[in-house]
Amino acid sequence: MVKEINFNSEMHIQHRWDLTPKEATQLQNKLASHISLEDTGQRFTTVAGIDVSYTLSENKAHAAIVVCAMDTLDIIEEQTAAMPITFPYIPGLLSFREVPVILKACNKLSIFPHLLVCDGQGIAHPRRLGLACHLGLYLDKPAIGVAKKRLTGAHRQLGIHKGNWTYLKAGDEKIGIVFRSRKKVKPIYISPGHKISMNRALSLIRRMHTVYRLPQPIRYAHRLANESKGII
Repeated sequence: MVKEINFNSEMHIQHRWDLTPKEATQLQNKLASHISLEDTGQRFTTVAGIDVSYTLSENKAHAAIVVCAMDTLDIIEEQTAAMPITFPYIPGLLSFREVPVILKACNKLSIFPHLLVCDGQGIAHPRRLGLACHLGLYLDKPAIGVAKKRLTGAHRQLGIHKGNWTYLKAGDEKIGIVFRSRKKVKPIYISPGHKISMNRALSLIRRMHTVYRLPQPIRYAHRLANESKGII
């Protein structure tokens, strides 16, 4: 039986989604102060990969969430959802375009995961509120962002070997980790979203890698999101 996610109506992060870009930016600045980068001490036995794809010709966003066992990365549950795109594509405001359809998919889950891993940024964001932060805060769940491209910050040169990593920084502030998941392949950008530390985020994402550039839960979600719109 599908269970609705219980959102606490008194939580500070409940808000409208039909905002202007200016209003969305102002809201990010307010919400960023509520992000926690401290570990809860929780043992994660399930993890969900989350991704969104688009059918621009139909003005639709397609979200996929794939819940996996943390130890084996075996798939436990998959859910998808689609809805019209209601927010323009603006770098730095991706969460206002994608979180609504992700929430729709989450509401179909019968098993809600302990950890969320999003294809997008965590605090490695100009206002320290990327997609993983916004979703983690909204659901009050630990979340990590794993991005294929850098949105902000700078880092020293990274070694070419698998497992090499360095901090992504904004001035002296550490905002993420640049991680080489495959030898001589472009790195990924890992940053905590909510209720998790930088070091634990790196440790967990390392556990989710097999032989591919992206962690397995996100690969599952990416494939499912594309399948849901008929690409595969």
